[in-house]
Amino acid sequence: MKKEQFIFESQDLYRKICGINDSGVKILEKQLEIDLIPRGNGFQLEGSAPKVEFALDFFRLLEANYRDRPDREFTDSFDFAYLLKQVTREKRKEERKGEAEPFKPSEKILTTYRGKHLYPRTKNQDKYIQSFLDNLITFGIGPAGTGKTFLSVAMACRFLQNGLIEKIVLTRPAVEAGENLGFLPGDLNQKVDPYLRPVYDALNECIGFEKTQEYISLTKIEIAPVAFMRGRTLSKSFIILDEAQNCTLSQLKMIMTRLGRNSRMCISGDVTQIDLEHGRSGFDRVVNLFRNTESIGQVFFGKEDITRHPLVETIVRKFEEL
Repeated sequence: MKKEQFIFESQDLYRKICGINDSGVKILEKQLEIDLIPRGNGFQLEGSAPKVEFALDFFRLLEANYRDRPDREFTDSFDFAYLLKQVTREKRKEERKGEAEPFKPSEKILTTYRGKHLYPRTKNQDKYIQSFLDNLITFGIGPAGTGKTFLSVAMACRFLQNGLIEKIVLTRPAVEAGENLGFLPGDLNQKVDPYLRPVYDALNECIGFEKTQEYISLTKIEIAPVAFMRGRTLSKSFIILDEAQNCTLSQLKMIMTRLGRNSRMCISGDVTQIDLEHGRSGFDRVVNLFRNTESIGQVFFGKEDITRHPLVETIVRKFEEL
């Protein structure tokens, strides 16, 4: 049994680590496999010598990372857990003699209408943002909760606010209704609403409900099911195709060929959540087809990128065991 002390320079970081009623301490104890006893502005660490030494190295790295991060005001338990996973993974691979390069976002994505600054929270989210800046088409591939939809909407709002585009076009296959939405009440937007609710939620978070409705009325934001996109050329637009795993090969070809001048396109999907009949989805084949293609980026998300409730990562992992 070894005992050591670690005192944090930043009281704000220490409070964030401890969480409400020291809930964060219990989580860290489980993750580090040692006992953590709060003492003033730090911890007394108790456990096996290797585990305590690893925890001390992790706290030093965490503190240095916190000082350098532009988003430190918004860091929370997810960021601490993500850094710990990164350090553990790279230590096991014996890369850089066990010293991991801690993640910090390369740049701010957007300031929301509430004044909150949005930053990527994982390495793959950062790559996703950079791909939108560097490429005309970006594929986002990965499980639920990794931020594929939200980040694409946030970047679309950024492009619109900066005057780089004139319109955001949101589309998604309405698989449950077989692309036949006529039986639903209301106009086209109201018919598609149930299928694009996650996109609306992201828009409301980024620019607010009133601005979203204003842009829709001015057709600066356009919502249409995949079936209504045929024959169009979309210039000066940011096109977001969500749930692309439920598109056939011909639908994906049709959407990708809508790209006009000064436009960007995001195609995101999760191959583990295909609602089409077996063999009908073209998403996986298209992703493989456009690997290493100029002006087309691909970002593959993993379970470590899930930013929803920590239980979601466990759920995804369990379903992979089936």
